[in-house]
Amino acid sequence: MAFNVHQLHIFYTVAERGTFSAAAQTLHMTQPAVTMQVQALEEHFGTKLLNRSTKKLELTEAGHWLLPQARKAIDLMRETDALMARFIEDLKGRLVFAASLTFGEYVLPRLLGSFLRKYPDVAVNMKVMNTTEIIDAIGSQGLDFGIIEAPCEVPGFDAEAVMNDELLLVVPSSHPFASRDEVELAEVILEPMVLREKGSGTRQIMEEELSRHGVKESQLKIVSEFGSTGAVKSAVEAGLGLSIISKWTVKHEVALGLLKTLRIKDVSFIRQFYAVRLQSSLLPTPAAALLHDLRELTHE
Repeated sequence: MAFNVHQLHIFYTVAERGTFSAAAQTLHMTQPAVTMQVQALEEHFGTKLLNRSTKKLELTEAGHWLLPQARKAIDLMRETDALMARFIEDLKGRLVFAASLTFGEYVLPRLLGSFLRKYPDVAVNMKVMNTTEIIDAIGSQGLDFGIIEAPCEVPGFDAEAVMNDELLLVVPSSHPFASRDEVELAEVILEPMVLREKGSGTRQIMEEELSRHGVKESQLKIVSEFGSTGAVKSAVEAGLGLSIISKWTVKHEVALGLLKTLRIKDVSFIRQFYAVRLQSSLLPTPAAALLHDLRELTHE
């Protein structure tokens, strides 16, 4: 009997997750079904791939040799899915994933309209969580993937940059800067600032870039710090100070003429959104299609 990529995927997942039950949860299969597929693979090769005599499964010598080949097969399937996603016409299914605050509340809602008009039979279920919660949910709740705002270095997970984000200086429409498209950094540090709280991804990107230009946090006139982007926007609109936040978060206020975005000369606050998933996972077709659309937006 010939073996197939599906069996290699199951074997790899069992090896990575350490138990048949954990692999079954990740693969949305029953434990007996997972066991049967691994046994079929062992019968095909005529050798044991896993030692089951200990509490935690261990690879045999043959299993160690097969593991990197299984990973290559999974990578090839992923590349194929990503390549063919652009040709999908009649897409159906359920898309279950999680996203960080900025992406989940401000970016995705603006993108889903065109995606769902193109694929009206896809049902989307997105949860908004922080990065730690997203990693946990992918491993324990069966989420297809997550979108986070920083590279993921957690063992067993892969992260792929899928979309760019840019932080811009945001000012009230009544501010003198509002008539300009660009200001000097020396001008900005003289202004009162309203910022996200310490430890937020937005604050971290801002501090790192300003530090690269020789500006310390102590040089900024920080008058308020808030734990949400919505509060920051309201404070800027009320004239409490200026801020540096994602361009995606202020599109509505800019369109209404309440706020104005502009760049700081020679300063660039660029970051990326990352799609994170288990190394052993293969994305369902709706997920591959959505990530393809995100990549296309970055290259427009």
